Parts: sequence; structure tokens; C-alpha cells
Amino acid sequence: MKIKQVFFTIVISAVTAFGVMWGYSSYVKAGNTFAGQEKGIIPANYKLAKLTEGNTTPPGAVDFTQSAAAALPTVVHIKTKTNAKQVSNNLPKSQNRNPFSDLFDDDMLQQFFGNRNGGGYVPEQRASGSGVIISQDGFIVTNNHVVENADELTVTLNNKRSYTAKVVGRDPAYDLAVIKIDATGLPFLLYGNSDDVKIGQWVLALGYPLNLETTVTAGIVSAKSRSLGLNKGTKLNSAVESFIQTDAAVNQGNSGGALINTGGELIGINSAIASPTGYYSGYSYAIPVNIVKKVVDDIIKYGNVQRGFLGVATANTYDLPETEKTRLNLKYSGDGLVITDVSANSAAVEAGLKKGDIIKSVNGISVTLPSELQELVTRYKPSDKINIVVSRDGKDISTSATLKNNMGTFAIVKAENTMLSKLGADFVNLDPKKAKEYGVPGGVIVKKINEGALSDQSRMRDGFIIVKVNDKEVKNMDELSKAIGSSKSVTISGFYPGSDGLYDYPIMLDSE
Repeated sequence: MKIKQVFFTIVISAVTAFGVMWGYSSYVKAGNTFAGQEKGIIPANYKLAKLTEGNTTPPGAVDFTQSAAAALPTVVHIKTKTNAKQVSNNLPKSQNRNPFSDLFDDDMLQQFFGNRNGGGYVPEQRASGSGVIISQDGFIVTNNHVVENADELTVTLNNKRSYTAKVVGRDPAYDLAVIKIDATGLPFLLYGNSDDVKIGQWVLALGYPLNLETTVTAGIVSAKSRSLGLNKGTKLNSAVESFIQTDAAVNQGNSGGALINTGGELIGINSAIASPTGYYSGYSYAIPVNIVKKVVDDIIKYGNVQRGFLGVATANTYDLPETEKTRLNLKYSGDGLVITDVSANSAAVEAGLKKGDIIKSVNGISVTLPSELQELVTRYKPSDKINIVVSRDGKDISTSATLKNNMGTFAIVKAENTMLSKLGADFVNLDPKKAKEYGVPGGVIVKKINEGALSDQSRMRDGFIIVKVNDKEVKNMDELSKAIGSSKSVTISGFYPGSDGLYDYPIMLDSE
């Protein structure tokens, strides 16, 4: 009898333990993952390099061998292929017609002489860059400009094994993208903290420059929070730039590669060089890892970046011209950022911020450059609160601002229609009053064309108003999304305000 009781006790204990472990792996573990990494997990590449948690600084004199050994297996070569395309020549016919419009048909002239604006055949293109494995199940971070126009992606690991990759999501404003390969048990780089990066500290840059094999270069951090005006934002003035500047040699092909500290931790993604020739001539620039983590986490969770906006334009107090100081009645002369403009219906307005206020800190971190403020704010999502200290009339005021999205709401917006996102544009609903003025029941305005199918395959311009997709009427964004659905090819029809007739743009959309 006792033997049976002991046996059943053992069985019940084993089943319970298994259930607890299964529950942890299925639920707790999933919730413990941030930006593709699970806290406390040290990959084998660090153990082989004898770098472990709490011991990520090699002892003795500066020696890069351990940090390089830990990082080399995690940096990959990305090769891209962009298929040949036939670009549409459709362009609007202006109501301000040319003197010969009654004698010659514009379409007939284009048929014989081609599109004067560059339409036609675009040949196949191939390029390459670098990427960094950030999870053992195959998530890889790279630059947006490495993969943005690619139809095919091939990832080759340090051990020469190759995989076909797919784009999980990308954002031109940050010049970051996440791609994935179908693999498990991969080595990956641990995230560092770019806030801890100091000017003068040693760093290593890893990548595949000039189509060479994995290459490691060393340098020091020469500046932080650099803004160069390189990134192409999804909207006007929306590019996020707060680069770590180093003198580690970086060349073409290094884009998307790793910038690491001497402990082998990822502190940035190499993105650009400053050179009159296009090749390295002194400085290179990396996106700070604290921005990278936020972007990666959002793309994995939502399919796109959930960016919070404060809604202010700022300038350093010392950079402001005297005329502007007089206009703002500014008498403050210390460190900080002067608010030169506040957007309507923004988080800043609701927080009580005004023109002429001096922003001194955000969440306890001092700011003196617009790029520093942008970097801090961009780490948060819509509906997140940030604490701001401003100086007004000689007094410090503490306030909190609840960030909004770029549409002026607090909502998290997921990328639900990947086909719609592949068009590569910002859309807004046509105002009902304007619709009535144009004589249409509704429509969707193509507010800004970015990188994507529209720019690659058509000559569509900003301001085009979509009223049909595949001859199906479209009156708003929801109907546009449903009309496109999962179609691999669509014909978008609409008009330009002030121009004659409807214009059709046939667009091919891949299934991936």
C-alpha cells in the first residue's frame, strides 16, 4: 500500500513539474522577451569567448580578441536582389494645357518619344550589406537602406551557411529594419546600453565591407547625438538621427553591421560614413542601441514602429539668433532647448508647454541638443508619459506629457495589411467637404510617397486621390485596405486636384 502511495506521489509530482515548466515556457517566457531577447540568457558564443554576465570587461590592458570572438559569429552578410521592373508612365494632364494640346495628343507623343520624366525599364540590381543576429531563433537587425527595395534576400552566416530571409518590418525614419531566417540555436549579440557610452571609449565595428569576408576594425567614440540629415523620414522632418560618431573604419557593405564595446555588447548599428568619395575617410556613424531595441521590439510585436510624438520644435539656447530671442522675449541664457514652435492638438499643448519655454530635462536626463530630445522621446510609444522640466520666467516648472501618435491620438496602430504597407505611402481620408467640392463620394489622399511599390513602379505624385481599386469604389482608408486585401496585383485609379480625368496605376505586390 505504501509503495503504491509513494509511486502515485512521484507520478503526480512529475506531472505537476512538467505542467509548471510547460506553463513557464508558453506564457511567462513569452512575456519576458524584449526586442527578441530573453533576460538572463547568455548565448554560447559569449561563453566560448569567456565573457559572461557580470564579467563583460576583459581584464588587463585593452585587448579586443575576446569581444571580437563573441561578436564575429553573430554578424551576417546580407545579399539583395531587386528584380527588373517596367515603370508606369502615367502622369496627370494639367488643366493648364500647352499651346499644342489641340494639335497633338500627349499620350501619342509619349508613345513615340517616351516619358520625359524617367519612366521605362529598370534593370535587375544586386547589392549587399551586413546585419546582426539578435535572437537565437533568427531575428536579424539591419539598416532599412540595405533591404528597402529588395525582392530577394539571402543571409550568409559567419560559418558560410546561407538562408533565404524575409522582411519582418522596416522604418525609413530610423533607417532600421528587422528580417528573419528560419533557424534555431543561433549565436546572437547581447544588447548593451548606449546611454552608458562615453566619448573616448574603445569600440569595434564589424561587417562585410566591399564584399570582403567578416571584417573587424577598432576606434574610439568621438562624439554622440550627431544629426546629419541623412535618413529619409516617412513624413516631413520625421527622420530620427542621434548617431554615435566613431573613427573605426567603415566602408560600403558595413551598413547594418555591429558596433560593440570591449565587453562584446551591441551598442549601435553602423549606418553611414562621412566621406567626399563614398569610402571611409575618418568618421563613421552608428544608430544607438537604445533606439534599436525600441524599434526592433515594436516591429516584432506590431509590425511597425509605435512612435510617440511630443509636438515641439526646439533650438539650443546658444544657437538661437538674437532676433528670435527678442521675438520670444527670451531672457534665459543657460543650457537647454528653447521651444520655438508648438504643434496644435499635440502632447505638448496638453502638457501646457509654450513657445519660449526652455526644456531642461526629460525623465531626469538633461538635454541641450534637439537630437538628444528626439532620441529620448522616440524611445516611447503613444500613451506613454514622460516627465519634463522647463524654465519659464526664471522659474523651473515640472510637468508630464502623454505622447501621441502622428495622427494626434493615443492609439497603438498595428500594421494589419502588409499589402497596403508595401505600397510605401502615407494615406489620409479625403475630407467630406473636399469630396463634395470634387464631386466624388469619398476617397483616400496619397499624402506622401516613400520607398515602396508606388515609387518603384509608377510615376504617381504626392496629392493623388484614390477613388477606386480594381474598379471597386474606395471612399476611405478601411475600404482601401479591404479592396487591396491580399491581392498580388492591383490597379489604383484616381485623380489629381486641378487635372483632367482619372489615371490608372497598375501595381504588382509580392505575396511575401
